[in-house]
Amino acid sequence: MRLLVCGGAGFIGSTFARQRLREHGDEVTVFDKLTYAGREENFHDIGEDPRFRFIRGAIEDREALAAAVEAASPEAIVNFAAETHVDRSIAEPDAFVRTHALGTYVLLDAARERDLRYVQVSTDEVYGSIDEGTFTEESPLAPSSPYSATKAGADLLVQSYFHTYGLQALICRGSNNYGPYQYPEKLIPLMVLNALHGDSLPIYGDGMQVRNWIHSTDFAAAIGHVLEHGHPGDVYNAGGPDEEANMTVVRRIVELTGASESQIEHVADRPGHDVRYSLSSEKVRALGWEPRVRFEEGLGQTVAWYRDNGWWWEPIRSGDYRAYYERQYGRSLHG
Repeated sequence: MRLLVCGGAGFIGSTFARQRLREHGDEVTVFDKLTYAGREENFHDIGEDPRFRFIRGAIEDREALAAAVEAASPEAIVNFAAETHVDRSIAEPDAFVRTHALGTYVLLDAARERDLRYVQVSTDEVYGSIDEGTFTEESPLAPSSPYSATKAGADLLVQSYFHTYGLQALICRGSNNYGPYQYPEKLIPLMVLNALHGDSLPIYGDGMQVRNWIHSTDFAAAIGHVLEHGHPGDVYNAGGPDEEANMTVVRRIVELTGASESQIEHVADRPGHDVRYSLSSEKVRALGWEPRVRFEEGLGQTVAWYRDNGWWWEPIRSGDYRAYYERQYGRSLHG
């Protein structure tokens, strides 16, 4: 396929681009505005592939997007472009509304104009929190934060373009992703790097929030199955094989890094913090997908990757991220 991967310089988008190039032989054009979490370093190992092209721009910029579509001549658009961190959405929701609502609308128009297949990458957080059982694709949307609310709004726009215009539009919602190249504001890389540097490990509230963990390579593969085999108009949930409480994850990271449990520090909980996420994935499994990486194995691999790839994270911890961290947690990072 010829693919236009929007937001492909981010964590999951770059994983998907790498997978489609290496395992499927696709031609991949990444379109990304390179925000703090979208980095060219994320495709350092595929940038020289002749089937790969990078174009810088924002999905809400109609002219820039039109130029990218013209250059890529894609058969499908896969949209990863998003502001992804709940904490940032609580502090500054403007960018989330702009990217998720306006940006998705502009992308849908571009796909409709050329009658392209379109896959929207979404999140389990649009369903809100669930104490028992699992969410299915028929569960009502009940987002809890500006991040998840704007993602839910984007999903509804996508569905409206299928119902109103007949666009070949699909949605794939993932559970909590982890793996290499994830920006260290997120729980696992934050804790790994802080543990390695002797910093405190800040846990929101009691740390008993439960997440359904999926390795980024498994989620990328699920999106690929939806792209190739999914039915237009449908939603597909892709959940990981294991659920763990945040506190359990952090204690395991302490063990894997050789850090001390005394570094763990409970801080004021996030406003509106969801207690538990859980996704049923039978529908995407029926397309031939299944997760391959169990959490215990994947976490060990992820810790090892961050330990061995300082070239990737050192510029982050020495840059604007330090100021963000100090604002968010009220303390400075070591190093």
